[in-house]
Amino acid sequence: MPSVSTLTTDAPVLLVQLSDSHLFADADGSLLGLKTAQSLQQVIALVRAEQPSIDVLLATGDLAQDGSVAAYQQFRQATHPLAAVARWLPGNHDNVQHMAAAAVQSRLMEPRVDIGNWRITLLHSNVANKSHGYLEDNQLQLLAQSLSEAPDRHHVVCLHHHPVAVGCEWIEPIGLLNAEAFWAVIDRFPQVKAVLWGHVHQPFDQQRNGLRLLATPSTCFQFAPHSADFNVSNEAPGYRWLRLQPDGTLQTGVSRVAHFDFEPDYGAGKY
Repeated sequence: MPSVSTLTTDAPVLLVQLSDSHLFADADGSLLGLKTAQSLQQVIALVRAEQPSIDVLLATGDLAQDGSVAAYQQFRQATHPLAAVARWLPGNHDNVQHMAAAAVQSRLMEPRVDIGNWRITLLHSNVANKSHGYLEDNQLQLLAQSLSEAPDRHHVVCLHHHPVAVGCEWIEPIGLLNAEAFWAVIDRFPQVKAVLWGHVHQPFDQQRNGLRLLATPSTCFQFAPHSADFNVSNEAPGYRWLRLQPDGTLQTGVSRVAHFDFEPDYGAGKY
C-alpha cells in the first residue's frame, strides 16, 4: 500500500477511525450478548459504501477483547478490503506482543504516518492489566520528537485513553492518568490540529484552545452518554471520518449502522 510522504498544496486526506471492536479468537464470540465480529463487519460494510477511497485507516485500541493473536488476525483480515494505509495502537484490553505478532510483515504498528501536508502520530497509553491509561516517558519523548521534527506539517495525535473529561462519571477515573504531561507537550506545538482517541464508546467533539478533541463510537456496543455508572445504550455501532485539508483545517463526522437491534445482556459475561 502507498505511504505518501511529500507535501502537497491541493489534496485533502481522508482518514477513517475504527475503535473498540473487542474481537475474540472465536469469530462467534460475544460481549454483553453482541457478536463483536459481526458488528465490526457491519461497520466495515458501511465504510465501504460511504467512503469509496480512504487514505488512512486508524484503529485506536481494544481491537481484541481476549488479546489473542487470532483476534488480531481477524481484524487485519476484516479491514484489508478497505485498501488504505493502516495503523494500530493498543488499548487496555489489548496484548501488545500479540498485536505485533499479527501485524508481522506490515507497518501496522509504526507510530507515524506522513501523508499530504499532515503527520499522524500514534501513542501507546495502555497499562498492562489496568483499565486506565498512562504515557510512559518514551511515549512522551516520541510525541515531542514527532511534533518537533515536522514543523511544516499539520498534526493529528492519536491514543486510546481520553485526555479530558467526557461527561461520564464512571469513565473519568479510567482515562489518561498523566494527562497534564501529555498536554504540556501538545501545548508547545501549535501545528497540532486534533487529538483523536477511542476507549469511551461514544462520540465526543469539543475544542481546547482551538484544538479539536475527538472520540468515536465503538464498532460494537456503546456506552450511554452522561451516565454516572456503567451503562450501555442501544445506539448503533459506527465510525468516524476526518477530511484533513492542506491548509490545516478539517471536517469530521460520525456514521452509524442502520437497523441495529441490540439489548445488552449484562449477565452474559463481564466487560
